[in-house]
Amino acid sequence: MTYVKICGITNLEDARCAAEAGADFLGFVFYPQSPRFVTLAQAAAITRAVRREFGASAPRCVGVFVNEPVECVWAALDHAGLDLAQLHGDESPEEVWMLYPRAFKAVRPRTHVETREAITAYGDIAPDAPWSPQLLIDAWHPQKFGGTGLPADLSLARSLAGHFRLLLAGGLTPETVGAAISAVRPWGVDVSSGVELSKGVKDHARIRAFIQAVREADNGRKNTAF
Repeated sequence: MTYVKICGITNLEDARCAAEAGADFLGFVFYPQSPRFVTLAQAAAITRAVRREFGASAPRCVGVFVNEPVECVWAALDHAGLDLAQLHGDESPEEVWMLYPRAFKAVRPRTHVETREAITAYGDIAPDAPWSPQLLIDAWHPQKFGGTGLPADLSLARSLAGHFRLLLAGGLTPETVGAAISAVRPWGVDVSSGVELSKGVKDHARIRAFIQAVREADNGRKNTAF
């Protein structure tokens, strides 16, 4: 089964729709420059409400951080009731290790050389819990850390998927995610702008269509397996 993360959640209605549709993870962006930024108090209220409503079947909650001090990330995990931290900036392997096993790194490689460097840098500090991603790949952008809607390089992603429980992000939509899964075979997929009405506001029909497309891709893989 390919895991699904719906990122950029800013309100309870969108979180509830994602949970009902079968999302495995909800992502909350704590980067103030992002149009999908939420405060710790907002995220805490949403996570509490979702867990109260969905109980044991509630999605796990992920905080997205960009170059925050390690102590601030730990405090945010506790304050907002988050399961994991996604480090989406220039954090070093040492910083990821200091948050073990509650953090995983997002990388944006441009070349196969940078992909091999990521394997070397993060291979020994990836979370070992089977339900946790170990690495996320996103598209490279010279000014922005993520949330661009640009597609990741699938050949680089495929290289990483052979070494990590990889979350594939970058420009995925209900229309493209099936082909991306077939090309990369990732552990999971991550979507934000591809299921939005506007920045920070989700399109509920597209959330459901995205998750349905993932499940159809999974069924196709099972049906073609020997």
